[in-house]
Amino acid sequence: MNLLSKVRCITVDVTGTLIAYKGELGDYYCMAAKSVGLPCPDYKRVHEGFKLAYSDMAKKYPCFGHAAKMPNIVWWKTCVRDSFVRAGYDYDEETFEKVFRRIYATFGSSAPYTIFPDSQPFLRWVRENGLKVGIVSNAEYRYQDVILPALGLNQGSEWDFGVFSGLEGIEKPDPRIYKIALEKAGNVAPEEVLHIGDSMRKDYSPAKSVGMHALLLDRFKTPDVDHWRKSGAPVVPDLVAAQEWLTSENLTC
Repeated sequence: MNLLSKVRCITVDVTGTLIAYKGELGDYYCMAAKSVGLPCPDYKRVHEGFKLAYSDMAKKYPCFGHAAKMPNIVWWKTCVRDSFVRAGYDYDEETFEKVFRRIYATFGSSAPYTIFPDSQPFLRWVRENGLKVGIVSNAEYRYQDVILPALGLNQGSEWDFGVFSGLEGIEKPDPRIYKIALEKAGNVAPEEVLHIGDSMRKDYSPAKSVGMHALLLDRFKTPDVDHWRKSGAPVVPDLVAAQEWLTSENLTC
């Protein structure tokens, strides 16, 4: 018997699984600066500044400020300002506001993202087979309301429910986010759910810890893939292979 006939729901990660970033962070920060007449910031400095700023904000105000009831735009404004300052660019308030508005609008649209060609067909195939599809992502509300629909991943045709850290106040790898997914799926038993993602730490391990089946995607030939397999995790290169894996006999997960 194949796994497809045993499960009632499949949950999927978003970034690295269904979609990917298009271009570099510096591209968008540079375009925003140039749009108000500023010279293009140094890509490497901005990228490093962003990594530090994002990490700091995620520690101080996790889940995009959910517990602190911080508005999403305020969280990102603080993060982006700190990114520029750490990179050596301390713009005046009026200039920064213009730059930030451009960045915030860009990342709240489909512009910086690309959808993998197998994502929509796979999700539709799962639903056509009578299974529910859930999104489990460490993302803010705009992924649910704007970004995924803009990329052609719509609630009702590609997925049934979403669990987004910015809305729930819990983020992967906390296993509780997967328990929320089970509840939203209709209190489905964990052994009747498969989670698909691209991270051993955030996707595979916590999903397995609550009793779910789990599958890892290796779209970008990660150096960790050998370790994943040695740990017993099933790994496939894309969602076409995931579909074949789901319908094959005698698989382990």
